[in-house]
Amino acid sequence: MRISLNDAQALARNALAAAGARPEMAAATARALAAAEAAGQAGHGLSRVPQYAAFLKNRRADGAAVPRIVNERGGAVLVDARHGLAYPALALAESEAAWRARAHGVAFAGVTNSHHSGAMGLPVARLAQQGLVALAFTNSPAAMPVPGGARPLMGTNPIAAAFPRRDGPPLVIDMALSEVARGKIMVAAKEGRPIPEGWAVDALGRPTTDPKAALSGAMLAMGGAKGALLAMVVELLCCALTGAAFGFEADSFFEDDGNRPRLGQALLVVDPGALAGTDAFAARIETFVAAMTAEDGVRLPGSRRDALAARAAADGVEIPDALHQRLMALAAS
Repeated sequence: MRISLNDAQALARNALAAAGARPEMAAATARALAAAEAAGQAGHGLSRVPQYAAFLKNRRADGAAVPRIVNERGGAVLVDARHGLAYPALALAESEAAWRARAHGVAFAGVTNSHHSGAMGLPVARLAQQGLVALAFTNSPAAMPVPGGARPLMGTNPIAAAFPRRDGPPLVIDMALSEVARGKIMVAAKEGRPIPEGWAVDALGRPTTDPKAALSGAMLAMGGAKGALLAMVVELLCCALTGAAFGFEADSFFEDDGNRPRLGQALLVVDPGALAGTDAFAARIETFVAAMTAEDGVRLPGSRRDALAARAAADGVEIPDALHQRLMALAAS
């Protein structure tokens, strides 16, 4: 079924409010989910609404939570999400990071006691549209082992980065650090087909092509040990600096019941004017873009998402009929 972005936002907002989210939390979450849906990131889009609604009803997330600043010094600030859905806290962190980066040249905004944070490319893209370089990190419930281990200790721990351009949309890089999305393994298990070796290990840490064994084992990081160490960097940035829970301390998001995950997010924001200067930065970016696009077949990072978002703004988004009916039912409950 095709619906407009305004209708998508309203449907998500009403469903989340009916599940117990205060109006500001429901609105911030709905905006983020609709934006992800528009950009072609359906896994972080409207399909998350039933999951979030269950978390709110089961008290895995506090719908009444209001994020607040609990520590600050110069360019550094810590936001406590207070166990609510992540998006209001991320919005506060984004706003704080922007003005602090302009004031101090660089800013680090941490978020603690948080939740699933969706498409991390969205906040960094907004910061880049303000002329700032931005990086975002988040941990997630444990899915990957550390190098040499078998037990999942770290999440898939996405990294996003955005770089503003002089006369074009920002360059936006957004990726999880697992070799493949867990959803692909779940689909393979449902369809009864094997997965390629290198995607996951079983519960004993052995390489496996059996998707069911993989789901009871652990995902593997992209790039082997180097990717796993990069995931460790994200885990430590998001948790050790903010006091948030590590991935192995948070219950899976694939279950409606469980603990409050207390995850962490971090935004690192730089004002180019504090370094080489905005003009020099812009010139250097365009030099690199020109070198990239001189080759046929090269696509600028973020360009596909931008094109899909523009099309969705005009034509709306297509969602499965079953999901639409589920959202309507939640909104009416």
